[in-house]
Amino acid sequence: MTDARPSGLTLLESDWMPVHRGESGAEVFHSSDGRRYAKRVPEPQIAALEAERDRLTWLGNAGIPVPRVLDWTTDSTSGPILITSAVAGVPADTLDAPALIVAWPSIAAAVRRLHAVDPADCPFDSGVAWRFDLAESVVSRGAVNPEFLPVEQQQTSPDLLIARLRPRREHLESLEATDLVVTHGDLTLANLLIDPRRAEVAGFIDLGRAGRGDRHADLALLLETAREIWSDAAQARARFEQIYGRTLDPIRLQDYLHLDPLTWG
Repeated sequence: MTDARPSGLTLLESDWMPVHRGESGAEVFHSSDGRRYAKRVPEPQIAALEAERDRLTWLGNAGIPVPRVLDWTTDSTSGPILITSAVAGVPADTLDAPALIVAWPSIAAAVRRLHAVDPADCPFDSGVAWRFDLAESVVSRGAVNPEFLPVEQQQTSPDLLIARLRPRREHLESLEATDLVVTHGDLTLANLLIDPRRAEVAGFIDLGRAGRGDRHADLALLLETAREIWSDAAQARARFEQIYGRTLDPIRLQDYLHLDPLTWG
């Protein structure tokens, strides 16, 4: 990886424009020619930005369509900035239902390709233990955002929510050990870019949590965000399983759908 180095880039210049989509707390900009993106974060999130840089480089070398790391530089006033190439496409969560249905085979095939990367070669962890430890930390700090929770859980104490999940941890760890894959880590439709002309996946973005883990952690988020657009959730899942080539475990999907909101904070 390149080291952070001094640069004249301030991201206040006319050739960089702010983007309003992005992670909470992160500032995202695109170049005026549309060919590059830049991201900078508050100081407590610098390690997460470094993680995203390293994962992008590794996944790109593994043949997965992700933004290329162009530079890891330093704003003279605000610290490290990650600069990447742009991936031409629109976020899958901006598609309407008919367009998402057309793109669904390409989405399933792209996820299958990602999950087929040999996890033995992956130096990053995004597994059950890592997720539970992160959730325990977020809950103990009182940092869970209730808006991230399923509607039916938003009036429930996060302490109770994590207590309900703890008995599942050991079982999930044993299942993961026999079915380890390279996961995206935050596989919502917003993090899949689609070429609208061909209705095909152009690439994955926001990969700061990519690493070895259970495929169900990815697919729980993918299917849930698809359900918000594709009204027949059972049909969406059946079609996905047909192309992906595997029947999914509904209990594990639910476990990860409930665990994931507790890991952000």
